[in-house]
Amino acid sequence: MRLDESASGVFVIAPTPFTEDGALDDASTDCMVEAYLAAGAFGLTILGIMGEAPKLDAEESQRFVARVLRRVNGRVPVVVGVSAPGFASMKALSRAAMDAGAAGVMIAPTPGLRGDDAVVAYMAQAAEAVGDAPYVLQDFPQANGIHISPEMIRRMAEDPRLVMLKAEDWPGLDKITAIRRLSAEGRMRRLSILGGNGGLFLPQELERGADGVMTGYAVPEMLVRVHRLLLAGDKAAAHDLFDLHLPLIRYEHQPGLGLAVRKYVLQRRGIIGSAALRAPGPKLTPETRTEVDWLLQRLAQRDPVLVL
Repeated sequence: MRLDESASGVFVIAPTPFTEDGALDDASTDCMVEAYLAAGAFGLTILGIMGEAPKLDAEESQRFVARVLRRVNGRVPVVVGVSAPGFASMKALSRAAMDAGAAGVMIAPTPGLRGDDAVVAYMAQAAEAVGDAPYVLQDFPQANGIHISPEMIRRMAEDPRLVMLKAEDWPGLDKITAIRRLSAEGRMRRLSILGGNGGLFLPQELERGADGVMTGYAVPEMLVRVHRLLLAGDKAAAHDLFDLHLPLIRYEHQPGLGLAVRKYVLQRRGIIGSAALRAPGPKLTPETRTEVDWLLQRLAQRDPVLVL
């Protein structure tokens, strides 16, 4: 299946599981894929920023992509992050991913670009590098320092290969509204919009016109249920459920520490075998693990879906 503008729902951003000695953990990868699909994921995204992609060499990246795609076996679309400083590596990974069955690729502008025209031109070159692959624009200025206006996105959307926006600007709710207004006025082709930011603004993003969310929050079952409740028009129930998880979402969203927390929670849930990050990366202190354990125990008492 190929990604298109109709994509919606919860796309879970998967971490890359490692063993304690830093090797790719194939068994945990298989378990993780099955857990995400059982949680109701509409799709998966791999080798994103939270996938530690820069810490993998080219062979490992392609091997991990192939492993995930074999396990998914066409059950849901899989998006592969291919952002890279140069277009040669972007092209190689994109080709390997699409040949293996990926639905599309995700690209973020490289840091250091100056001016709207330079950013738009870079994305046009990136689109050429990935060939005919549908692509997701990752709008994440907190990570790369690149601010992309709705007008710039309108210009990029003239290329039909751009099918989805991963909206992670902050504040970004008014940006979602502005982009939807451009489409409603006939000035821009409608794109799929999935929110990000760890799910921190999930209900509001959906209410502003996002089609879903693309994030790696370690309890994706909640994301799926909130999306379903809002589609059904049950705003109060959606917000009540989201509010139960907000303390853990907030804790997981700490810059620099978030992935370590997320992997620890996934390990506690039995989804991956080790919470190891590849160096360089943070290690959780005993005090931090105690705080996360308390948040999990408290959440499990209030939301029976969370089983530890």
